[in-house]
Amino acid sequence: MSPLALAVDIGGTKIAAGLVAPDGTLTEHRRTATPDGPSIVRAVTELAGPLAARAAICGIGTAGTVDPRGRIASANDLIRGWAGTDVKGAAERALRLPAVVLNDCHAAGVAEARIGAARGARTALVVAVGTGIGGAVCVSGRVLTGATGSAGALGHLPAPTAAGVRCPCGGLDHIEAHASGPAIERAYLAATGRALPLAEIGRLGSPVITGAATLLGRVLAGAANLVDPDAIVVAGGVSMLGRALFEPLRAAYLAEALPGPSAAPLLPAALGADAGLVGAGLHALSHLGDA
Repeated sequence: MSPLALAVDIGGTKIAAGLVAPDGTLTEHRRTATPDGPSIVRAVTELAGPLAARAAICGIGTAGTVDPRGRIASANDLIRGWAGTDVKGAAERALRLPAVVLNDCHAAGVAEARIGAARGARTALVVAVGTGIGGAVCVSGRVLTGATGSAGALGHLPAPTAAGVRCPCGGLDHIEAHASGPAIERAYLAATGRALPLAEIGRLGSPVITGAATLLGRVLAGAANLVDPDAIVVAGGVSMLGRALFEPLRAAYLAEALPGPSAAPLLPAALGADAGLVGAGLHALSHLGDA
């Protein structure tokens, strides 16, 4: 029988867990609300602990930058008290399994590269556009995490504008400050005086979406010119805007990309909300021999 991974996905609002097979099949899917940072390990243990006996290894995808030791090097305010947590050590003690920890966008990138929209691509660039903007560079199905765990941080590439908009990280005019879901909602409010949720703005076909998509397309072209991927996958809640996002995104991308990278298709993600969970499991299984 093939080994299973106990997969855990720790996000700002929910924690999910399940068992992942080598082909990406997810079973025993369960979830709970995310508590404050100091209580997360206990919540993970209660949620995932009953599944641990059936698994050979644990894979954890989590919000925040994960350093090579499996610790949270930095995290935003969505999870208070999470920065500095030794996730790998705490999980191994609580679940009695070897554990592999990576950023949640990195985990989703693994899933899309191996069994999702970029399956078969040697090099895939995956961008998750939602409450924030994250990303992953995957080569032959493995994510490149970088020296400090920060590789793929597409949201913090400079946008081609001098609007002076502050990014949640503190920098000015990063693309996350212009093309994330909350950024689009803020831009619509500033332009119209009306506060509307992203989905409604999308139904109205607002020019603010075109503006955000254009900036994002130019930033992705810059990233693609550096990486030269076979495919680019766009995931996250903002990607659900469909043509309103993808048409200006593609136009801006093609205008900036070099001839080689311009051939890389811009693809909607295939795996939805479970991508991070499945990717964490697949990533762990690929490290089974190292545990």
